[in-house]
Amino acid sequence: MYSKAEVTQLRQAFWTALGQYMAPVPSAEGDTTNWINYKTGLKHVYFRMQADNRRASIGIELLHPDAGIRELFWEQFGELRPLLHETLGETWTWEAEATDANGLPLSRIYTELAPANLFSRDDWPALISFFKPRLIALDAFWTDAQYAFEALK
Repeated sequence: MYSKAEVTQLRQAFWTALGQYMAPVPSAEGDTTNWINYKTGLKHVYFRMQADNRRASIGIELLHPDAGIRELFWEQFGELRPLLHETLGETWTWEAEATDANGLPLSRIYTELAPANLFSRDDWPALISFFKPRLIALDAFWTDAQYAFEALK
């Protein structure tokens, strides 16, 4: 087991390493991007990467507090499902109703890598290989798809 300080240090070290690894990669539009804190430009729509001692996941999370508006965003993503899966080159899990770690409702589209252990530096290459192509593909998807959400801003 790791102490709380070691867990914090390893988490920070991994995300810093991934950020440094991704830094030279331009966005689909050729811009410099903060890949770890990717900005979708839409309030309550996030690209999230998570990892712990069992698994890693990457996905799109819809966190709008109004269930009706969240559903409108969900339906819009549903319309873009073929484009998303084509751009990703794989099919992701769609979960219309879920809760986050704080018990707040959300909708999400995601994929996981398991087993994977963020706290084992030996797993970091596999984690980076999992996150990198999917993050780049999400950016490519969002470059085209974001305009479908203009009316929902």
